[in-house]
Amino acid sequence: MTIFTPTDDGHADLSDHDAFLEGAPHNTFARMRREDPLAWSEMKGAKGFWSITRHHDVLELNRNYELLSSARGIRLEDQTYEEYLARRTFQETDPPEHSRTRVLVSKAFSKPVVALFEEQIRAICDSILDDVIARGSFDAVKDVARQLPMRMLGQIIGTPEADLDWLVEKGDQLIANTDPEFTEHVLDKADTDAYRFMPFRSPAGADLFDYAKKLMEDKNRRGDTSGVLHLILQPDAHGNVISEAEFRNFFCLLVAAGNDTTRYSIAASIHALANRPELMRLLKAGEGNIWETAPDEFIRWASPTMHFRRTATRDFEMHGKSVKAGDKVVLWFISANRDDQAFESPFTINLHRTPNRHVAFGQGGPHVCLGMWLARLEVRVLLQEMVKRIARIEQTGPHEYLRSNFIGGIKRLPVQVAVH
Repeated sequence: MTIFTPTDDGHADLSDHDAFLEGAPHNTFARMRREDPLAWSEMKGAKGFWSITRHHDVLELNRNYELLSSARGIRLEDQTYEEYLARRTFQETDPPEHSRTRVLVSKAFSKPVVALFEEQIRAICDSILDDVIARGSFDAVKDVARQLPMRMLGQIIGTPEADLDWLVEKGDQLIANTDPEFTEHVLDKADTDAYRFMPFRSPAGADLFDYAKKLMEDKNRRGDTSGVLHLILQPDAHGNVISEAEFRNFFCLLVAAGNDTTRYSIAASIHALANRPELMRLLKAGEGNIWETAPDEFIRWASPTMHFRRTATRDFEMHGKSVKAGDKVVLWFISANRDDQAFESPFTINLHRTPNRHVAFGQGGPHVCLGMWLARLEVRVLLQEMVKRIARIEQTGPHEYLRSNFIGGIKRLPVQVAVH
């Protein structure tokens, strides 16, 4: 059985953030996969875009960076070339430039290095669970899902724990800049032209850059060369170093993407456990290789990064349609992860699902998520500790979704737990 029944009429406006307030419009994605797998959408105040919704097409096109470039922006909004240059991160570059930057930091996020964090993550989970179990009732997003990636972010960046709430608030202002709960500068409701050269078109980018500069000055003064920020500042094999603007934008990306996507994966996992008690029973039984397969299934289910936009570098034909050079083409990962041609019973959470060729991390292309091993580990360890200590978890009130067609997730989830 599903724990989420789509309510959209099958013809949602995918450019409208309000269309995602009740969760992703999966009836629309299903219709598009069936009838119009390369669909054109108009967009108010900007150029329209093509939508790719089938799993096979998303996987294939995500690999083809020569045809579909990231170097014009990865979100739906239009940008001038000057805005793009000012705001881009290495996500918004193509190989070989992307590869040069990626190699500087990839070691810090590799599977063997991330595995060293397991006991640290387990200790953080214990601390979080001690607090919420004592209360019994709580907001699973604010008090659990937000807490774990936030505290791990502090470990990775090397920042004081007292600064973490502020950092995550700024990250929310960036990546959730379409939700008025998180920012006063709502992208499609306020005049953000004054911030068009800042990351995510938000003034929070400037605050984070100032913080990063001070943080690195303090680290350099102490001779502290640990952490991912030191790695990104090192010269590449050709002696090139990233610019000040590139470092600023990387830091903003690390704070925003390094927290939010894992938060919403954890929130979706807890929501599932609270509404389908059999999932908790399966995890408690721990049979077979469930702790290898379950995290990926929960992440497939969550699909927190719902799309990335690309730009066609030349004209091409697909599904009987003609895409022109310069057109925006959107890869809908969340649709691909519910494609019944790729997944049996895609609206069912199957904790033993294998193989699980989900694309929640942008698999198949050069931009595959750097933090995927950390996200998997955080989801797994938190769930392991939860099922050890909690007998039941129940949802006690309505949950609320983020207002965004870019990052999808539950932003509020009231629950209560019992330990016996």
